[in-house]
Formats: sequence, C-alpha cells, structure tokens
Amino acid sequence: MDKKKVMVLDDEEDFLKIAKINLESTGKYEVMTMSDGRDILSRVKSFHPDVILMDILMPKIDGVEVCQMLNEDTAGKKIPIIALSALDTDKDKLMMYKLGVVDFLTKPIEIDELISKIEKALEYK
Repeated sequence: MDKKKVMVLDDEEDFLKIAKINLESTGKYEVMTMSDGRDILSRVKSFHPDVILMDILMPKIDGVEVCQMLNEDTAGKKIPIIALSALDTDKDKLMMYKLGVVDFLTKPIEIDELISKIEKALEYK
C-alpha cells in the first residue's frame, strides 16, 4: 500500500516536528512540513500531496492567502485542505469553508482526531 502524502504548513516549528513524527509513525503517511506558505505552489508541484494541513494564522502569508493561491492553481485546487487554528469562531470557520477547506481543527490538536480528519479528507478526494 502506498503511503499518502501529507503536507503540513504551520509557523510553529514544534507543531511541525510533532505532527511529522506522529503521522509518519503510523506507517501510512509521508509528511512534508513547511513553516512559510510563500513557495506553496512549487512545493505542491514537486511533492504532490494528497492532503494539506494548514494553519490559518501565520506571519508572512496567512492561510487565507495560501488557500486563494491554491484555488487559482490547476493542481492546487484539487487537494483537500484541513484548516488548523487556535481561532474557534464560527466566522473564522465559515470564511475557511468558503475558501474550500474540507475540515477545520482547533488547536491544541489530538493526534487521533487529526488522523481521523486526514482519512476523511482522503475519502473526499
């Protein structure tokens, strides 16, 4: 069985390390981490992720801008995105769903819930 490719975009280095270790330890995922979304399109074209996990609040380019960039790209708009955020308002969730995210997780995130959401997003794809 081929491993599914998961791209994780978050400005918190500790979160990236923990997510990569936990997801890869299942033996089901190959994980690429990114702390900055500015080169998301080139990374998507080289890595070909099956799903993207993305923080909304990031300093240089936020999740909203990254979603817009992906939506305007032929390859990018086909990849399911799960939004991650410390924000937990209906307004924030609605905004991200309008941008095409398939799910939303509020930080702190439990690994079992994250894996469940990834599996659900992969079915969606």
